[in-house]
Amino acid sequence: MEYPIIDAHAHLWLRQDTVVDGLPIRTLENGRSLFMGEVRQMLPPFMIDGRNSAEVFLSNMDYAQVSAAVITQEFIDGIQNEYLADVAARYPDRFFVCGLCEFRKPGFYEQAEQLIEQGFRGIKIPAQRLLLKEGRVWLNSDEMMRMFHLMEQKQVLLSIDMADGATQVPELEEVIQECPQLKVAIGHFAMVTMPGWTEQVKLARHPNVRIESGGITWLFNDEFYPFRGAVRAIREAADLVGMDKLMWGSDYPRTITAITYRMSYDFVSKSAELTDDEKRLFLGENARSFYGFGTLPELPYIKNMSE
Repeated sequence: MEYPIIDAHAHLWLRQDTVVDGLPIRTLENGRSLFMGEVRQMLPPFMIDGRNSAEVFLSNMDYAQVSAAVITQEFIDGIQNEYLADVAARYPDRFFVCGLCEFRKPGFYEQAEQLIEQGFRGIKIPAQRLLLKEGRVWLNSDEMMRMFHLMEQKQVLLSIDMADGATQVPELEEVIQECPQLKVAIGHFAMVTMPGWTEQVKLARHPNVRIESGGITWLFNDEFYPFRGAVRAIREAADLVGMDKLMWGSDYPRTITAITYRMSYDFVSKSAELTDDEKRLFLGENARSFYGFGTLPELPYIKNMSE
């Protein structure tokens, strides 16, 4: 590639074994998982052991010429802090890793302190999972705000996926106003296919807020490749906040059950609706500066046997 590509939203785990909203999520076989009452193809079927490892991802990254990736977390995969701390130690130049606290009950501030002491450079909040039946966990609660101030002080980044539309926008707006030096990356491209998505995008008008596109191919799955609606959404978001505030993310590995890893970004690189400079910013340069990636590997193109 003429410019480095960085994935701002991906996942790793060794095994899924957790409960969300009272429903189990368990790794099965052949890439499948028991997911909240039904069997779903969680991974490509050739990943028969259910291990979504750093080594398999690096192989995909090298093949697709993706230089580095940000590893986020989600409650549906279980908390993977122990494994991801090891990944960060073994591959510091390829991965920026986010820790995850148990935000669904009080006491997470102390967990965040421990993660920061361990060296995690980011903390992930799957905020869409905080609208609990037993009571909503507010992003501007006292314990959350205390944690955000600590993160700001320690220069630890916040990666956050939000509920649809403007549901949590006022809460996060208060956090951003209170902690102006806190770096914030909003995932799933602001839940772009849902009403009110641009309200999340507008938060990137603040200097330290970015929008990343992890899951955008899932959200536009009905139209499928080359995801022209997704390209138009990227263009619309850029018109609102500037292309320098937007970053590409794949939501690997779930999205590659439908498409290849390279396809999760080349619908952008092959689009005639974006300039070369806009593609360079969106696909890598913005993430490189925002997450602080240093020297990146040179990844040559390897021809397929079918070429």
